Amino acid sequence: MIHNIFIALFAYLIDRKFGEFSFIKHPVIVIGEIITFFEEKFYKDSITRGCLLVLFVLGIVSFFSISLYLYLQFFNSFLNILISSLIASMFIAHKMLRDAVENVLHVKNKKEAIAMLVSRDTQEMSESDVYKAAIETYAENLSDGVVAPIFYLLLFNLPGIIIYKAINTMDSMVGYKNEKYEKFGKCAARLDDFANFIPSRLTALLIMLLAKQKNIFAFYADGKKHESPNAGHPITAMALALHVKLGGDTSYFGKIKKKAHFGRGKEKIEKKDVQKALKLL
Repeated sequence: MIHNIFIALFAYLIDRKFGEFSFIKHPVIVIGEIITFFEEKFYKDSITRGCLLVLFVLGIVSFFSISLYLYLQFFNSFLNILISSLIASMFIAHKMLRDAVENVLHVKNKKEAIAMLVSRDTQEMSESDVYKAAIETYAENLSDGVVAPIFYLLLFNLPGIIIYKAINTMDSMVGYKNEKYEKFGKCAARLDDFANFIPSRLTALLIMLLAKQKNIFAFYADGKKHESPNAGHPITAMALALHVKLGGDTSYFGKIKKKAHFGRGKEKIEKKDVQKALKLL
């Protein structure tokens, strides 16, 4: 476990400092290509076929990640930690997430910038709506992109973080409730829900602790109202930390979707609220 702690710490610091390595193909892109290959060859509007996708992807990713882990055991402890940290850092996305959200604050066309980060309709958004969406996506992705990868890295070393990102990538590519993926993506979506159950709540607790909230479990009351079993908890925690109200009815593909509110406080979100959220490292 001490060995894994050093790897997790160095991996996080490497990501904070350097972010994505532009000189190599990102491993998550490779995982995405494996998913695309299966979908193009074997897609069928079927839960069974979707479960086969999960088995196919996890089989390949598990084989390579465990083989890599075993190979690194032949190196001395220092080299093992160094190489493992460099590899693991590519599966942590804190710098990329922060830079993307911060970019929304500084560009002229904020609606276009936030459209790159969220799936909701952005053309009719007010400035407050843009800032609200930025905070929500930052809070939710702190779990998926930072806390969960580190959590599984701590528990299971490189195979843990790589397999988690494979699960998360499958959900982001096929885990949608629409005509094409309702059945095909169900297995991937449920597996992602399971994998993020603990990390999402850990993320919420960390936000509450960093914001020095008296009742660190206060996020749960509103967090459980989200249609996702996990996303609502870090979003609510961030809302409570910033003393704002997030959520509410939102437009998707031209239709208004009823959504719960998360947190208590002002509804008009300002630039300074996003900046405050970004300070919660």
